[in-house]
Amino acid sequence: MILTQFLARMSTVVLVFVLVLGASSGKPRSNRVAPKNLSETGLYSDIVTKTISPANLMFSPQYPLWSDGARKKRWIYIPPKQSIDAKRVDDWVFPVGTKLWKEFSFGKKVETRYLEKVGKRVWIFAAYAWNENESDAVQVPEAGSRNHVEISPGIRHDIPGIIDCKACHEGQGRDVVLGFNALQLSPERDPNAPHAEQVTPEMINLKNLVDQKLLAHLPKRFTVDPPVIAANSARERTALGYLSANCGGCHNSTDPLSTLGMYLKRSVDISPAAAKLELETVIGHKSKYQIPELDDDQSYRILPGDPSKSAIIYRIATRNPYRQMPPIGTKIVDTEALDLITKWIQEDLVNKNGEQQLTHK
Repeated sequence: MILTQFLARMSTVVLVFVLVLGASSGKPRSNRVAPKNLSETGLYSDIVTKTISPANLMFSPQYPLWSDGARKKRWIYIPPKQSIDAKRVDDWVFPVGTKLWKEFSFGKKVETRYLEKVGKRVWIFAAYAWNENESDAVQVPEAGSRNHVEISPGIRHDIPGIIDCKACHEGQGRDVVLGFNALQLSPERDPNAPHAEQVTPEMINLKNLVDQKLLAHLPKRFTVDPPVIAANSARERTALGYLSANCGGCHNSTDPLSTLGMYLKRSVDISPAAAKLELETVIGHKSKYQIPELDDDQSYRILPGDPSKSAIIYRIATRNPYRQMPPIGTKIVDTEALDLITKWIQEDLVNKNGEQQLTHK
């Protein structure tokens, strides 16, 4: 048991360092640093009245990341006469000068995270902590601000440091933005997506970006048929979307963890046959991670019909910091998503005879 806990702890440590060091290897660096105050980043035309600059576009991904129940708002700034290269539908390339903000509130504004592209393949990261009267937010130290504010009895929210930002955002062969792509901005949104924000008229989507000529090289078929995750049922579509957003940033075919051969990122630019093969890297596979209390050969990544032997369920359900998934960014179990994925494994992945069901449209 002690050895298992040690290995689990080491796997989390290795994960973060592989993501940061492996993803950053060979990338150019910039001497640019983010402004000290959020009011200086260009988000607000008047921070006193909380007036957002009209140059910034509000958006909401259809499958948002779980962030312990935080209420979030997001904006993007695209420089004038510039556009996003959308040729790679799942991994857009943003023009130099692009900025993104994400605001976190737990009853009141707590933090705003900031990304800015300052050179080819060079981004700067910052997180800002709001002051008590919400008149401005000040950049936290490079190491972040741990246990910054209580969000639930005995549970305190961490504002991330730069290394935390890079662990999730920097990857091999892609730009660093995670929640702004064709699937996340599809106007054909999943009505069952957990924690999705209500869409308001000022929020942009894929169609708006095309109409405003802010996307270049997007395959024309996506302007006619908005991207949707291929699935056998509404619940499966939602489960795969949630896993893609919350797990696929690391578990995909291009980033450092690709060597695990476990692909949870759902691409919208591959054939149904290829999508089925990607899904089969997860379903029915034995897991290297052993669920405690199970025999060594009883743990699977996902075992159709049996959530108790599915490592994904165990790791979503625990908040042991050495076992949980995602490994950072959350301290509270997402019970809505846990119930969703449990039912998908229990009911959708088996046929009427109780046999594994993997035939996708």
